[in-house]
Amino acid sequence: MNVIRRMTVGGATADGGTRGGRAGGAGRGVPYTPAIEPTVGDVGADATELQAKVDQVSRGGARAAVLGVNDGLVTNVCVILALAGASASASAVRLAGFASLIAGAFSMAAGEWVSVRSQVELFEGILAELRALVSRNPKLVLDELVSRLEDAGLGRETAQRASTELPLDEDRFFAFTSRLVFGLNPDELGSPRVSAVSSFALFSVGAFTPLLPWFFTADGTAVASSVVLTALFSLGVGAWVAYSGGRPLLFGAARQLLIVTAAAAVTYAIGAAFGTSVA
Repeated sequence: MNVIRRMTVGGATADGGTRGGRAGGAGRGVPYTPAIEPTVGDVGADATELQAKVDQVSRGGARAAVLGVNDGLVTNVCVILALAGASASASAVRLAGFASLIAGAFSMAAGEWVSVRSQVELFEGILAELRALVSRNPKLVLDELVSRLEDAGLGRETAQRASTELPLDEDRFFAFTSRLVFGLNPDELGSPRVSAVSSFALFSVGAFTPLLPWFFTADGTAVASSVVLTALFSLGVGAWVAYSGGRPLLFGAARQLLIVTAAAAVTYAIGAAFGTSVA
């Protein structure tokens, strides 16, 4: 990572070049020095939005939400279309779809809670070992901290000074070291409750989408309505995920639709192949 070594004042660098490094320094390879002033009116808006995304991801909510809604959508549309392919009655489709929704939602919630709780406990164990190591062998911790700061682009003397700025017995030193050395933020290890609730709610939403038409109609109309609703919902989920990740909306929407369509087509074909009518 390149380190900007000169401040920009009035659009010019300290050696007389401009931000583009051309005027007064053409041909000398003057590095580009961006302006320090923000280019947006609301200075805190970008930081607040970014922090919100970081918090959502680091605590497991975003992953659980995407996984939950996607699993619910794919699972139930596959169940419904498999039964429809086997010429099942509308009541059988409703019963199977609702049972799949309830079972899947509780399964997802329980799985997410156990998974995130286990992850948090493992992280807490690592952090406890780090705290013990700070007391037992502080030189080893400081040497590793200096090495990481050097890897980040600081000079050795600067890294050594920075590593000793905070007293070893302060929580701030422990938090800083755990983030830099292990990539763990003690305050953001994940929330089992958030993950479980998100998974349960969004799996239910996703699973109910293809099931909804079967409460009002049946046969080919219900099948077509399930497919259309599932396709629209898939496009929305894919576009949202792409937007959150800064990727093209069309790409994310098309990818999600392709995955869901492929899974649904396979299960419908299996149901039609067996051709068992469920009364």
